[in-house]
Amino acid sequence: MNELPIVVTCTDRKASPPVTALRARDLAAADLSEKAAEWERRLRTATEGRVELAHLYQGDQWRRAQALAAAATHAGFAPSLYVASAGLGLRSVFSLAPSYAATFMPRHADSVASSTSQAADWWDHLQRMDESRNLSQIAASAGRILVVLSETYAHAMHRDLLALAASGADTVLIGGACDLDGVLRIPANAALRNALGGTLTSLNARMAAAWLQRCTPGRLITPAAKERWTTWVDQAACPERYARTPMSDAAVTKFIKTMKSRYPDASRTRLLRLLRDEGMACEQKRFAGLYSSTIGQR
Repeated sequence: MNELPIVVTCTDRKASPPVTALRARDLAAADLSEKAAEWERRLRTATEGRVELAHLYQGDQWRRAQALAAAATHAGFAPSLYVASAGLGLRSVFSLAPSYAATFMPRHADSVASSTSQAADWWDHLQRMDESRNLSQIAASAGRILVVLSETYAHAMHRDLLALAASGADTVLIGGACDLDGVLRIPANAALRNALGGTLTSLNARMAAAWLQRCTPGRLITPAAKERWTTWVDQAACPERYARTPMSDAAVTKFIKTMKSRYPDASRTRLLRLLRDEGMACEQKRFAGLYSSTIGQR
């Protein structure tokens, strides 16, 4: 059975809005250990509206993450998908959980940490919860693992990644924050977006699928796969020149209203990044003014 565990990150877009008790912003001010203990208690007692994680998350990034299972099957593996979450830890997509709002993104209303060291400590607390796993445990039975992480999550999970690197499992890390001995890391490469399509938020998942397409069937890491990958990157990479399409004030305002209804907790900076990821242009100061006149000083 050629098992391949695949680890991806969660998304802020959920199938249903979180209840107040499960928003990180509503945790009482306390030290990190106390906040983590209270968060765990709230998760444990939230019995209503629990769904499989596979159906909890939404959006293009999540669809691309789920599509990795099909790519792995075509590459000769039996995939099992896991999701890393700032609210739940590391769990199988078949785990049940209620909707929640928690993130490692700094300056976000539902951020659980104000620094990378706090994020790493929070992750350690999450891993003590009953259903949460660690990377080494997941990789142990298969002897291999594909990990797809943003830089933010890689910082939070750094100690977990170090333990995985020392375990001897064949590990491919797409994205991440730094190179690790014992791990084949493929850094996020925006120059591949032209070849892979999609937005920057789903780039790592698309790169992971591209790696699986170039694997030797049933083997995650081989010299031949590395050579095929390097050859393809050299041919496909196209540095972005940010030739974005200008927008009228009315179009920017419409975009802000649409995205704010879809992501009610998204910050102004987050919305501007989403706009630019769509290939549109708006100067930062102008966007700030239109945001304030549309949403208010928030």
